[in-house]
Amino acid sequence: MKQLDRITTDPRICQGQAIIRGMRITVSAVLKVLASGRAIQDLLAAYPELEEADVRQAIEYASSLERN
Repeated sequence: MKQLDRITTDPRICQGQAIIRGMRITVSAVLKVLASGRAIQDLLAAYPELEEADVRQAIEYASSLERN
């Protein structure tokens, strides 16, 4: 499995939820925006601190949870 180096957890940040690169942006928040039908480019415009690779790893992370 590909290493997900952009997805982290820290019990002191967002109650230990999976987050993007230590920021206070949760994987679940990213996925909710995408699930609402918004494009990745819209998400990047709304969260300028995110990179496309962050979004793609969030999707991969969710996919790996589903497989397990």
